[in-house]
Amino acid sequence: MSSLQIIDQKNPTFFAEAFQKAIARHESVLLVNSTWQTSERTQIKSLLGQDQRPELLTKKSHILIPTGGTSGQLKLAIHTPETLSASAQAFQRFFALERVNCFCILPLYHVSGLMQWWRSHLSGGDFKFGDYQALKRGILPDWDVSNFCLSLVPTQLQVLLQICPQWLAQFRLILLGGAPPWRSLLEQARQLQLRIALTYGMTETASQVVALKPADFLAGKDCAGQVLPHANLSLSKTGLISIAAQSLFLGYYPKFDHPKILKTDDVGHFDQAGYLHLLGRQSQKIISGGENIYPAEIEAAILGTKFVKDAAVLGLPDPYWGEVVIAVLSLKNPSDLDRVKMAIAKQLSPYKQPKHWLLVEQLPRNAQGKLNRIKLRQMIENRYQ
Repeated sequence: MSSLQIIDQKNPTFFAEAFQKAIARHESVLLVNSTWQTSERTQIKSLLGQDQRPELLTKKSHILIPTGGTSGQLKLAIHTPETLSASAQAFQRFFALERVNCFCILPLYHVSGLMQWWRSHLSGGDFKFGDYQALKRGILPDWDVSNFCLSLVPTQLQVLLQICPQWLAQFRLILLGGAPPWRSLLEQARQLQLRIALTYGMTETASQVVALKPADFLAGKDCAGQVLPHANLSLSKTGLISIAAQSLFLGYYPKFDHPKILKTDDVGHFDQAGYLHLLGRQSQKIISGGENIYPAEIEAAILGTKFVKDAAVLGLPDPYWGEVVIAVLSLKNPSDLDRVKMAIAKQLSPYKQPKHWLLVEQLPRNAQGKLNRIKLRQMIENRYQ
């Protein structure tokens, strides 16, 4: 009979060793972020205490991957070696890679890091851990990275483009996901001929179900890309994305729902060539004066200026408009706010331009670059009380 192994290791090498040993013994594993504090650990303890079913105590391994922390409520997506392998094999086919070599600077407790290890392990490729903090100091590996894949979130790409652009240009493939990238960032990467692959996926699908091949990126495309061979995407009349995939999770622990289709909160459309274009999250949509506004578009315009370190856009209740747009910014120079306003005035319709601006030192983001909107809204409420 199998048991549940909780992997709570700060050292990535020890984390990988513990994970590999558990899977080899057909044990089930729970991946833990070692930086979690009382709130997160209490949530996990509560979830584990709900288990009334024997399915995790079979000889088949189950892999519990945490997700949803930026919404304030953790969930444990249930995967198996089979679902992870379906994703990894589709990745190999889509990018035509016989062996997948990965240089990983993302945490293994997150699907973005775990899948890098799994792709290398499954294909017999090389896997190496990197140190993002060292990279930020300009300390680069002294070995050839030209046959390796690198996964980044947009904020990491922005930082590394300033420090080591020629080193980035050596990678065979740079996967970019986790948050919407902004146009100026992509244009800079394209000018340097970086082999960027924009991606769309989530913990529930074991990473990518859509990706843009580097050749398409270098040819000028900035969309999410094409559907990978293991997945099928459909759109509702309003553009909401639903996903069916061989890599789809089995449910959120402790419920083994085995969903056939995952209905997402993402809105998009396919162009005539079959490429997916993302508009934003339905739940984050702002309705102001009857107009639908997606924060991602405004954030991309703001981040595309040269004056901003980070930015986020939300809607605030308003008695006249219903909602109004507020932009929360971390500026390189606090005196440049007027320049930002002037720059985006040329790009966005008047109803999309923020009516309120809030300057902060830093926005609350996790290690994958995802914004914690609950904490951000709390910051706004505290400021406007």
